[in-house]
Amino acid sequence: MLDVRENLARVRERMAAAAARAGRRPDEVLLVGVSKTVEVERLRAAVAAGLAALGENRVQEAGPKIAALGRGVAWHLVGHLQTNKVRDALELFDLIHSLDRLELVDPLERRAAARGRPVETLLQVNLAGEASKGGVAPDDVGAALEAIAKHDHVRVRGLMAIPPAVTRPEEARPWFRALRGLAERHGLRELSMGMSGDFEIAIEEGATMVRVGTAIFGARPPRAEAP
Repeated sequence: MLDVRENLARVRERMAAAAARAGRRPDEVLLVGVSKTVEVERLRAAVAAGLAALGENRVQEAGPKIAALGRGVAWHLVGHLQTNKVRDALELFDLIHSLDRLELVDPLERRAAARGRPVETLLQVNLAGEASKGGVAPDDVGAALEAIAKHDHVRVRGLMAIPPAVTRPEEARPWFRALRGLAERHGLRELSMGMSGDFEIAIEEGATMVRVGTAIFGARPPRAEAP
């Protein structure tokens, strides 16, 4: 798995350079390796090379991987959470990046209270109001945080966003800057933003977590077409 180790080293170098440009320390940014559709052996190679966190998009895909790799690495849910998967998600993940609607809060609260431990989350923000993406509107972040704060077992550590698609990484900068402004306005520290194509810009704009898949594990295989 030499390519995974080499890719990971290159990503870390790019992260360090981006942090230096912003006057930040590299250790201020957590690299989350997005492992959707990636086989266990490649994930094991990344963990052996020092990757500290893996991010899965789907609860049902994460379960077997966590069983195989164990808890030597942090597991993050970075994809949409279905209400009927809340119980499993709380058992599997250390952090949920995608608290994307208030309807999730009561189920999270009930399940977290039942197990006697709070659930750590990030509030997902739909920066551009895209119908294809979940998340609360920027103007609704304050009200959402107030509503969530009424619950004893749901903790919001910061914000997460997936900006609109752009043709050049630099074009994502205003969206990252907007999310940082929201976090600062509401006293939140964590910012999950930036993926393989734009994580350096995100770090320059204050990301504390970047979600990187392709740059570490290579291109994902195309979906098989239905017969």
